[in-house]
Amino acid sequence: MAIGSVLFAPRLNRIRSRLRVSSPLEFLARRYNVPTQQALAWSGGLLKIVDVGAKWAAIATLLSTFTGLSLNQGILITGAVTAVYCTVGGLWADALTDFGQFVIQLLAGVVMLVAVLGRLGGVDAIGGAWDRLPAGHAQPLNGPFTVTFLLAFLFIKTFEYNGGMWNQAQRYMAAPTPGQAARGARLSAALWAVWPLLLFFPMWAAPLLVHANKPDASDSYALLTTQLIPHGLLGLVIAGFFSHTMAMASSDANAIASVFTRDVIPVLSRAARGWDTRAGLIAARVTTVAFIALSMAVATQVNSPMLKDIITVVIKWVAGLIGPISIPLLLGMLPAFRRSGPTAALVSWAAGLIAFWLTNYGVSGVSTAVATAAPVATSLGLFTVIGFVRPENTPEREELLTTANTDATASS
Repeated sequence: MAIGSVLFAPRLNRIRSRLRVSSPLEFLARRYNVPTQQALAWSGGLLKIVDVGAKWAAIATLLSTFTGLSLNQGILITGAVTAVYCTVGGLWADALTDFGQFVIQLLAGVVMLVAVLGRLGGVDAIGGAWDRLPAGHAQPLNGPFTVTFLLAFLFIKTFEYNGGMWNQAQRYMAAPTPGQAARGARLSAALWAVWPLLLFFPMWAAPLLVHANKPDASDSYALLTTQLIPHGLLGLVIAGFFSHTMAMASSDANAIASVFTRDVIPVLSRAARGWDTRAGLIAARVTTVAFIALSMAVATQVNSPMLKDIITVVIKWVAGLIGPISIPLLLGMLPAFRRSGPTAALVSWAAGLIAFWLTNYGVSGVSTAVATAAPVATSLGLFTVIGFVRPENTPEREELLTTANTDATASS
């Protein structure tokens, strides 16, 4: 987020305010061409369906531990509630929910942290807890998660958290000025530097307090909650997880609705190009409901042989595919990549998808680190090299980049 506050947030805001671009995908059409826009729109939309499906499955896992509901029942309840409020309220409801979930999750997280520290013996127990954990649990890197994996994952998350999956890009674009977009990113960076330490400590200490029933220990937090939190506060923790999951899902749903209503459907349908405001709103609502329904369907298949468990979905699919999809958008705004045009964007995107398939399904015995790093490394390398070998920086693209990289006050 700190990197994005310098490189991406101000530029995304400028392409909205100065280029009159209303979505990240509209910028792709102007920066490259319509085929590039459509390729990234469809692949990014499909990836988001899988990503949000993992979120539904995660909250349903917690709900099943709390209430005894089945996984599919939990998915249906959370998805239906989210579909109603984000379809009716749109981006404004999404923004208010995000703020509300931050407050609720902050309170719930602090309550859980205090409860865990109380059971362990107080604040002084933080240092001694590490020595009591099972073998390997105190290691910063463990199992298949090597240094190579960590570096690749951080690189990928830099793209994802700074607009590579469109929802954060929309927020940067919606800020009043580039400076305010950058300040928002810096605030997020500061919060994310502290908050995970408070939120994750109960999970790190979970083996000392509960015995997980699931092989991947995904039910540990729910077990901690039911055993350590008084019933009067249990609802607060549940509400925190629900609001956070639904805020993320609704943010993605609104981003997808905007992309498909503004950038995909008008390319496919001539009639859609003449929609008035009401018709566009109805189309966006239908798209939102369809997206949520498809992601709920995917969530029911999380434990299937194809998708496996929640962690596999998040690491294998989302981390593996975010690079090829986001590199043309985010690096395409930077002057250093001005020579990279439609050929570089499409080839790097396609080669990244092929690398994902080969390392995850085509070739056996590939390590987690290589499977995670290969797609983004392939896309990054080809996007850069093709730009130098086959430059496509036209005067129109040069002018677009100059506008995106120069403040209005400086240019005047």
